Parts: sequence; C-alpha cells; structure tokens
Amino acid sequence: MSVGISILGATGSIGASTLDVIERHPDRFRCVAASARGDVDGMLAICQRHRPDLVAMVDADAAARLSTLLREHSIPTEVVPGEAGLLAVAEHPSAEQVMAAIVGAAGLLPTLAAARQGKRVLLANKESLVMSGALLMDAIEAGGAELLPIDSEHNAIFQCLPGGFRCGLAPTGVEEILLTASGGPFLDTPLDQLTDMSPDAACAHPNWVMGRKISVDSATMMNKGLEVIEAAWLFGLPAGRIRVIVHPQSVVHSMVRMADGSVLAQLGEPDMRTPIVYGMAWPERLDGGVRSLDLVAAGPLEFRDPDLERFPCLRLAGEALVAGGAAPLVLNAANEVAVDAFLRGAVRFTEIPEVIDASLSRAGSEASPDSIDAILAMDGEIRRFAGEFIGNREGRRRHA
Repeated sequence: MSVGISILGATGSIGASTLDVIERHPDRFRCVAASARGDVDGMLAICQRHRPDLVAMVDADAAARLSTLLREHSIPTEVVPGEAGLLAVAEHPSAEQVMAAIVGAAGLLPTLAAARQGKRVLLANKESLVMSGALLMDAIEAGGAELLPIDSEHNAIFQCLPGGFRCGLAPTGVEEILLTASGGPFLDTPLDQLTDMSPDAACAHPNWVMGRKISVDSATMMNKGLEVIEAAWLFGLPAGRIRVIVHPQSVVHSMVRMADGSVLAQLGEPDMRTPIVYGMAWPERLDGGVRSLDLVAAGPLEFRDPDLERFPCLRLAGEALVAGGAAPLVLNAANEVAVDAFLRGAVRFTEIPEVIDASLSRAGSEASPDSIDAILAMDGEIRRFAGEFIGNREGRRRHA
C-alpha cells in the first residue's frame, strides 16, 4: 500500500523535487493532493501525470481556469479555491504525509492544520516556526503528528543526532549546532557595490536552484537567520548554542558538535531531493535520484565566520531570537514586505535590512501573540507599517 502525500506548494522547486521522488518510487508513494497559488499550466501537468484526488488554487480565477481544463481532459481531480483549498489539501484523509513547502507566512495555517490532523509534517516552510513556534510545536504534540525538517541544514542536523530523537526536545550529548551557509551570490562582492545589485543578480545563487524570494533571502543571509530561529525550536537549544559558518561549496550541509569533542557532519551534493526522500522514507533510506558525492572532485572545502557588516540581516535575526516575544514574527513579516519591494524595484538591496530594523524598532518588546488570530493580526500590522515605511522612502527619493 503506497503512502499518500499532500504537497503544499506543488509547483515550486521543493514541490517539483518531491514529485520527482514520488515518480521514482510509485509503489511507495502517491500524490493525493496538491496546492499552488496560480500556476494553472504547472498544476494541469501535475494532474495529468499524478492524478491527485484534490488540488487547491489560491487564486480563484486560476481555480476556475484549471477546473475547465481538467474537464476538457476528462481528469476527475477536484479543485478547491482559496484558503479553504489549502486546508483541504493539508487535511486530506488519504494523506499520511504533508510536504509543507509554501514560502512565507501563507504556509502557516495549512501547516498547523496538518499538525492537528496527526500527519507526518515534512517542514520546508521555516516561517511557520519563526512566526508561531510555540503554537506549531504544541499542535504537533496535541495531534500526535511527526515533524521532520526538510531544509537541507536542519535535515542534516536531524541525520546527525542520536537515534530516537524527536523534534522539539533538546538532544542528549549535543554541545552546539553548526549551521552552514553558502554566503549566496554576493559573498565576495565589494561592499560599496551591494547598493546597486539587481534582483536578477541576487537570485543567481551559485549552488542551489530556488524561488526568487528564498534566493534573495540567501543573498542577504536572512534565510540563514530564519533557520537559526527554526533550529532553536526544532532542537530545543538556545541562541548561544547555534552557530552559523559560511561554507561556499555547499557540500557540508550542517554539523553537530558533541559533548565528547566529536563533530558529526552530513555531506552530499546540493540537491534538495536528498532531504526530501530522507523525510518521506524515514527511518529507511531510499534512492532519491541524487548522485553520490565525490569528495576528490569536490575539491578543497572552505569555512569562515559570517561578516555581519556584509550580512546585517543575519545579525537582526540573531537579535530577534535573543529578544524573543514578538520579535521573530516582526522580523519575518518585515522581511517578506522588503524582499517583495526589492523584487519590484521599490527598494535597493541594501535597504532591505533598514526596513526590517525600522519594523523591529516600531514593535519594541511586545510579547509573543498567544493565538493564531493574534499572530495574523500582528503580522498584518507589521506588513502595513513596513509598506508605509517603504512608500515614505520612495516619496522622499522622488522629491530629492
């Protein structure tokens, strides 16, 4: 009997890799439900190839177009629009596993829904933990769900930890977690040139193929900052025991330093199918279509401390983790607004951290919201503030 899998964010890079793994093991896995924002052609191709029971399209017009195309192709897949569709995908009764791969805050509600339904949650949406770590971990516990990290770094750490470890509990014998970071496309760019970097340049990651938002986060190293916050929730360790190390080759995906002085590392090609198939098959290991790592061909491996002058977003994320309360939520909301503005040409690359810093200052030391409604309300408030801050900056620039 095959394992049913729902994929939240099926037309993105993580979704495509998940579907590739499913195709390699049709006797083990089946895509029973999938979601996308508005990529009708991409979802039609998924329906033609995988015949899921149900798909969700966040955009209502896209849902209507897809429904028409499915009827024309005599494909009986049900289409549910909007947020209700995302929840239907997450809660699909035939889905034992849910790949949570929607980027940003939009993935929070369906990820929580999957946890409450007791699914195996394959977490590729770090923002869910950044925004509402306590709520999500409580939902995992209350629903009897399994939480397995899919980000390559957290998955590497999970692989290095003692057998029987469960996410959310401090692992025995671990002194420090070492999160590796490629440094992105601007690792060695002269600092005085960063202001003029274009969105296309920021999205040209040297090692990984990712969506544009995550690619910009990698260029600012906010992606790593969010991963530090995620790691604190996943592995039950304080900020002082989570360290970021720049490793441009992306061969060592992360490391764990043990109490006896040993350092355990997980190495592999920079291919997301490795953590994906590990999470889907755990505790077994299956072939995900990734070639074996040739250490000789990989050449010398380099490690260095991050330059916080070059990557102020990493510093801001670390400060938000230490501050606690609502700071991680504010950090994430402001970053999403700032990155979107950068991709639209409304702010310069070096202005992204300025928007985040202003939003954190605006929020002060507010306590963490204690309900999903309060979380979403604060998220919206910060987004409005960040948008106004950007708009005021644009206005001053036009009149300068």
